[in-house]
Amino acid sequence: MIVVAGEALIDLVPQGTGALAGLQPALGGGPYNTAVALGRLGSPTAFCSRTSRDAFGEALLGRLRESGVDLSSVQRGPEPTTLAVATIDGNGSAAYSFYVEGTADRLFSMPATLPEGTRAVSFGTCSLVLEPGASAYEELLRAAAAQGLFTVLDPNIRPGLIPDADGYRARFKSWLPSVSLLKLSKEDAEWLGGTPREWLSAGPSAVVITQGGDGLTAFTRSGAVYAVPGEEVDVVDTIGAGDTVNAALLHGLSARDALSPAALEALGADGWGQLLRFAARAAAITCSRAGAEPPYASELGEF
Repeated sequence: MIVVAGEALIDLVPQGTGALAGLQPALGGGPYNTAVALGRLGSPTAFCSRTSRDAFGEALLGRLRESGVDLSSVQRGPEPTTLAVATIDGNGSAAYSFYVEGTADRLFSMPATLPEGTRAVSFGTCSLVLEPGASAYEELLRAAAAQGLFTVLDPNIRPGLIPDADGYRARFKSWLPSVSLLKLSKEDAEWLGGTPREWLSAGPSAVVITQGGDGLTAFTRSGAVYAVPGEEVDVVDTIGAGDTVNAALLHGLSARDALSPAALEALGADGWGQLLRFAARAAAITCSRAGAEPPYASELGEF
């Protein structure tokens, strides 16, 4: 079982030109998209979060059910669902403004247990910024690592939500000893101001950096570097692409029984090449359609 911990929200996505051009609600949130993608790929997956009892919250849980995701670790509350308004540029890249005051996901609390058979836990995005829930997710990250579980962190930086950039960068560094695999975008890496070697020395066994259409690169603690190009595709938008990469990496590692630091190192050039190409292919499919619509296993073929 792979547990994805973090927020679920509603993206309001413009359907034409102009800031308010037919805003269409879409189910989203980085961890939420990762859980949906994992379910569609066929990995046993659970979602660990707190969602509203409003209509948006019901819709969010409905898609998780349709994707085969276990909801036993989802907390519920009467507060409204978080909203994120997307702005899409000419290259299909999305930027967001958020409406987060008093929303349900911010009140997440540390769960007493994780689902039976949990092997890995994935974290990231807004859930690690917005208090008081951020501290609960941080506690869960440290607890999972202490239990020997494989942990994945995708910071998925949203600068507009971070009032103290230096404080967040320091907090990010404090998480690294509890992280097995760090995945982040080129833009995240530039904003954080570190290097893969610095991050690897602090704890993770591998760092994967996504570079949009230029592909993905993995750095391992032994000093190896593995890179693959991006898949050519007509980009509609990039919403959910990085989340799809998270899911593809976790799914591929699980399929190889490689959810451990030692197994990551043992992958070698062939293993990392196959894994990164699979992730690039999955992300390309997501970019080829509007909104966060990750692929099903049948669209990708064998890993």
